Amino acid sequence: TGEKGFSKKVKLPSAKTGSWKTLSESSRQFLETVMDSIILSVLCQQRERKGDVQEHLNLLKERVLRCFRTLKVPPQKLGNLKNLSNLQMAEKQMLRANEEFLVRLQEEINEAKQSADRREENIQQLQYKIQVLKNQLEEDEKKAKKVFQENVSGALHLPELPKRSLQAPTLQ
Repeated sequence: TGEKGFSKKVKLPSAKTGSWKTLSESSRQFLETVMDSIILSVLCQQRERKGDVQEHLNLLKERVLRCFRTLKVPPQKLGNLKNLSNLQMAEKQMLRANEEFLVRLQEEINEAKQSADRREENIQQLQYKIQVLKNQLEEDEKKAKKVFQENVSGALHLPELPKRSLQAPTLQ
């Protein structure tokens, strides 16, 4: 048990464990390689007292490897350990592919957002032009009403013509 952990021993009938065999040499080598990579990973993250940590981890590794020499395991489960590195490689490839997909997706999202922003800007410009034209139309309608407004006697209030327009050019 660990400091805070609990262990529970389960008694298996000898009929089940009778066919179990010790780990094969290739399985032990694979597990040793996995432990070495874990130790390297831990040491890369360690900033202080790497030597002490490395020594402690190597001692633990040796103890675990000694236990592996006598450890009996069910024979059908050994294939899973060998396949672990292949599964890890496949997962890494899938992760890379997913990351590339996410990058492309983010680029598409950015392009769509820029397009939407441009359209929104165009819509605002068109709405402003429409408002300007509406205001101009209202002004023109007011002017037209003043020009064509009839008084009670039925006479039109037309603007006075300039004097120059009343003078006809002399013809020879």
